[in-house]
Amino acid sequence: MKSKSIPADIKLKSIKEAQHEIKEIITNLENVDANLEESIDKYNRMMQLNNYIQEEFKKQLKQIKGLNLKNNKNSTKN
Repeated sequence: MKSKSIPADIKLKSIKEAQHEIKEIITNLENVDANLEESIDKYNRMMQLNNYIQEEFKKQLKQIKGLNLKNNKNSTKN
């Protein structure tokens, strides 16, 4: 799922907030009395949250790799 399809309200969340919402959705989906239509909507929301978290981790990994490359270049110059 591309970032364009992730709703703006999800993009404003921290990773921890997104994880917390996922936990709430899972708890709700485990409810036997849940409405099927609502459950499908909640599942889709959970997938959007999950994709957002994955994108955020990828961004952070890229930053870490960039810092490591920069630090390695600086250490070889000295």
